[in-house]
Amino acid sequence: MVLLLLGLILWIASHLMIRLAPDLRQRIGGKAGTALLNLAALALMIFGYRAYEGSFYWGRDPMLTGINNLLVLIAVYFAAAHGMKTALARHIRHPLLWGVVLWAVAHLLVNGDTPSFLLFGGLLIWALLQMVVISRDEGPWIRPAAKPAKFEIFALLGTVLVFGGAALVHKALGYPVFG
Repeated sequence: MVLLLLGLILWIASHLMIRLAPDLRQRIGGKAGTALLNLAALALMIFGYRAYEGSFYWGRDPMLTGINNLLVLIAVYFAAAHGMKTALARHIRHPLLWGVVLWAVAHLLVNGDTPSFLLFGGLLIWALLQMVVISRDEGPWIRPAAKPAKFEIFALLGTVLVFGGAALVHKALGYPVFG
């Protein structure tokens, strides 16, 4: 549990530091230092999650698995829309963070155990908090300019590829996505 909690704290702190403590961020190496902190946080969260044995409340069933997969697919598209600045990114502020919210909720639906509550619940709270901090820092939202239709196509193709790749990684780790 300690590794998981340390990973979450490091993840949240390193992301909030960008807006709330920019001088500290510069002292630890700017973007490169923050990237290293994020990699360390990811490693701690992954190893902590896999090692933590907690109470179990509910598990997967076919309906929840289907809802999970749909929500994760939409979440991946939100991330692609953020990166490609597609139409969705022109209508929703913080599409990447909303994607994290959808991803976390999806994982909580099919993982009803204590480690999942900590990991996915913690990342859900982080994403919501991050949206508040960014919105407060940046002020009124200025919608991105429209992009050509090819960006929508690239975002959709990227979504399918990333979702498929994530499904293969989950299967290799022993977490079947479909079934």
